[in-house]
Amino acid sequence: MRACYIPIVTAFAVAALITGCGTTPEGDASQSGAPVTDATKPGAKPGAGAQTGPIAKIDVTKPGAVGEADPRLKTGALAQRSIYYDYDQFDVKDQYRGLVEAHAKYLRENPAAKVLIQGNTDERGSREYNVGLGQRRSDGVKKMLVLLGARDSQIESVSLGEEKPQADGHDESAWSRNRRSDILYSGEY
Repeated sequence: MRACYIPIVTAFAVAALITGCGTTPEGDASQSGAPVTDATKPGAKPGAGAQTGPIAKIDVTKPGAVGEADPRLKTGALAQRSIYYDYDQFDVKDQYRGLVEAHAKYLRENPAAKVLIQGNTDERGSREYNVGLGQRRSDGVKKMLVLLGARDSQIESVSLGEEKPQADGHDESAWSRNRRSDILYSGEY
């Protein structure tokens, strides 16, 4: 009789583990205490849980909106969006520190702003290796931004590996332009 409980307990443990690996960003206190109700059940109040109407569109041309419409993102250090790396490296070079600091300051001052950091590699190396290297590059930039005061919830880091080259070619001049992380603001991706 006791042996039949082991698969059930194991199933519950696996379900709890999967549930614990949800998509809520770590450290995002704004999401931790939100009440959740099933709006499909009889007697559920509209607005007390999941949104019941259409999702509102954001007009990025309004004052205070961020993204392509913000002219500050088109001048100075904020207009620079690529961080380049040496071969097989993912450390952000000192020469790009000012660029990362400028973007961190912008994110601190604009809490609604969100960025996507895309890590890229040149064509050398296996697909799996390049995806991993691209992720380490984008994660490194994200870590710097967070250490400089940006919120973790404002930043998403992904790897594109070798899939989005900036330069065509099979020599060092092309490869050096493809080893990079790109910073994109919401509205640009």
